[in-house]
Amino acid sequence: MLEMLDQLIIYRVDETHLLSRLANALHAQKYDPNDQPGQFYAWLKELLDQATRCGWNHNLWHCLLTDRLLSDENSYTLSKERRDEPLHGSITPLLLHDMKLFQALFHYDWNQTHMSAQAKEYFTLICDYTSIPKRDEMSDWQMGSRIGTIAKRLANAATPQDMLMILDDFYSQYGVGKFAFHQSFRLEQRKDTYALVAIQNPSSITLEDLIGYESQKETLCANTEAFLQGKNANNVLLYGESGTGKSSSIKAIANRYYAQGLRLIEIQKHQFSYLPQLIAEIKTRNYGFILYMDDLSFEEDETQYKYLKAIMEGGLEQRPKHVLIYATSNRRHLIKETWRDRRDIDEAQDLHLPETMSEKLSLVARFGVSIYYGRPTPQEYHHIVQMLAQKEGLADLDEQTLWQIANAWELRHGGVSGRCARQLIDDLNAKGHET
Repeated sequence: MLEMLDQLIIYRVDETHLLSRLANALHAQKYDPNDQPGQFYAWLKELLDQATRCGWNHNLWHCLLTDRLLSDENSYTLSKERRDEPLHGSITPLLLHDMKLFQALFHYDWNQTHMSAQAKEYFTLICDYTSIPKRDEMSDWQMGSRIGTIAKRLANAATPQDMLMILDDFYSQYGVGKFAFHQSFRLEQRKDTYALVAIQNPSSITLEDLIGYESQKETLCANTEAFLQGKNANNVLLYGESGTGKSSSIKAIANRYYAQGLRLIEIQKHQFSYLPQLIAEIKTRNYGFILYMDDLSFEEDETQYKYLKAIMEGGLEQRPKHVLIYATSNRRHLIKETWRDRRDIDEAQDLHLPETMSEKLSLVARFGVSIYYGRPTPQEYHHIVQMLAQKEGLADLDEQTLWQIANAWELRHGGVSGRCARQLIDDLNAKGHET
């Protein structure tokens, strides 16, 4: 096996990968039978841990090989990413060379190894593995299911050419690597830099789940569709009352347009200094990226907004056309204003305070589309409650009773809003009303 991995060209496997560690364990066993068992069992444990995280099932060996083929961001896969046209040239023989090796790995004869009889028995077990049922949030089942389906097709492929065609179809539809499997990401601090981490189980909310705000949703969708079609589109600010569905609307469009290549990256304002690095990382990828900033606002003495202004407009490096910024805020102007900002002259502080205030308020002008989410009227609130109750199957509550409960609930929970309505329905479910 080690010899086969060493011969790979396009899909090289580094020494830290599970495939390399297994090959090294088997290679050590060839010369010293006492070296292998511990290494193999440690490798087996890591494979089972990865299978649990990723939702793999059945043939875990095939899943591991498939994961490598679908995740390797090499010169070919990045060129093929979400492009339907075939790629011709001198690389084809090299790809077929690698496919021949992977085909051999899919059908590897474990009896020819120097593994112990017990180790071979355990390996046979993971080639027909039934995982313990888990809650959805414990693993990425969408990713696991997709890898399992492709793994079966690759294992049944008759020729290396057939394997390459299967992979080409996948790269053309989904792309490669983490962006192929996940729709939402966040930045995670790593010393002086960051890591782009996939959100394993993002919200499953849809636009249909959001009752009301039809014109707001229509405007948001129109801008997003233009963006994904390569047309000119605007950065978007969703502002207004809390609990009205601003953040949920953005999460819902991430679900609606995932298949069209939309990817959502959440970034906090204390991470704005990483924006240039982030854009450099994603600017060559063939997706539509929305940088999502939730509950965006700045206090008077905060200056992070200057990073954001430079990225949105006016920096030396132009923001890529396939990157937009969508933000939510309870403030229309994002940056807190004070009476001092409104004074014409304050010699002790700033001789040009009107210009200072203009600089602060100019951030909102970088958002070409602003969408207002107002607090619903009592009638709209009742409609939201009623629609949610119908969806949840609360058949034992007549309309009048439901309205009375809803009115009493909003008085105790901060006023009418979509969030308030959702919390009421969840409470009714928890108390055992018919569902």
